[in-house]
Amino acid sequence: MKGALLVNLGSPNSTSTKDVRNYLDEFLMDERVIDVPYLFRAFLVKGIILNTRPKKSAAAYKKIWWDEGSPLIVLSQRLHKKVQENTNIPVELAMRYGNPSMKSGIQKLAEQGVDEILLIPLYPQFAMATTETIEVLAKKIVKKQFPNIKLTMVPAFYNQPDYVEALSDRIQNELTKLEPEHLLFSYHGVPERHIKKSDVTKSHCKIDGSCCNTPSAAHEFCYRHQCYETTKSVAAKLNLKEGSYSTSFQSRLGRDPWLQPYTDKTIDNFAINGLKKLAVVTPAFVSDCLETLEEIGLEAKHSFKENGGGEFNMIPCLNDNDNWAKTLSGWIEDWAK
Repeated sequence: MKGALLVNLGSPNSTSTKDVRNYLDEFLMDERVIDVPYLFRAFLVKGIILNTRPKKSAAAYKKIWWDEGSPLIVLSQRLHKKVQENTNIPVELAMRYGNPSMKSGIQKLAEQGVDEILLIPLYPQFAMATTETIEVLAKKIVKKQFPNIKLTMVPAFYNQPDYVEALSDRIQNELTKLEPEHLLFSYHGVPERHIKKSDVTKSHCKIDGSCCNTPSAAHEFCYRHQCYETTKSVAAKLNLKEGSYSTSFQSRLGRDPWLQPYTDKTIDNFAINGLKKLAVVTPAFVSDCLETLEEIGLEAKHSFKENGGGEFNMIPCLNDNDNWAKTLSGWIEDWAK
């Protein structure tokens, strides 16, 4: 029997400093998130970050927390419900970090008699810290506790026509109302070294402005290339004029080089240069979360206005959009045939 597992990033159980610390511990100790030797990672995370960051992060979560709970969890649950309503194949929801756990999601499917699972990471672009870590953990859980289950993983879907169409429709509906002067595509940042580590050719990715536009096998696992291709596909679908949109990367951590241009500096420069109507979309996420609602919707908006900018709007993620839910259901149905 076949079933599907939708997997998103995850969230703390609450906005308490304790719960945020537990969540950050699990998240940041993942070797594909902070990819340094274990002892140094443990010193960095447990010795420094967990002694300073949880309180600040808890305050940020409190700004965007809903009565029902974490926005990311609530929105993922709503999406899960709609996906299940559009297919008779069992579908469960899990988070890579926190609850509901991936083990519990696989367990629920197994209890329904499922022995083949379609694993769907809810990330359009491939990255070590998202799709790869989900696949690695899923395989580990299945091998250890569910040896009779077969796993099939949906690869990065940034260039799938039905995804591009759902995303473009979502953005167009907002642009019609907002009529911004500029549309910024802001993607979650990753360290430059992650791009080079994921390069299967071990030589193509140079992050020099040209490698992403030169055909290569490396692009199958190149986050930077896939982000720019997402922007390019949506811009073509919406007939956006050259110069009316751009791409940037947010949420950097630490002092190592991360993908540029940086979203915060880009937005500030727009304001300083007199841009009066800016809209920001975040296509690295399918569900609104701390990085969209707080980092963009609150912090970036405040900074834009502080630096002389005018109207600022954050375009919501796909969330539980009907077209998006039907797209996911369609992928599941096609796989199960």
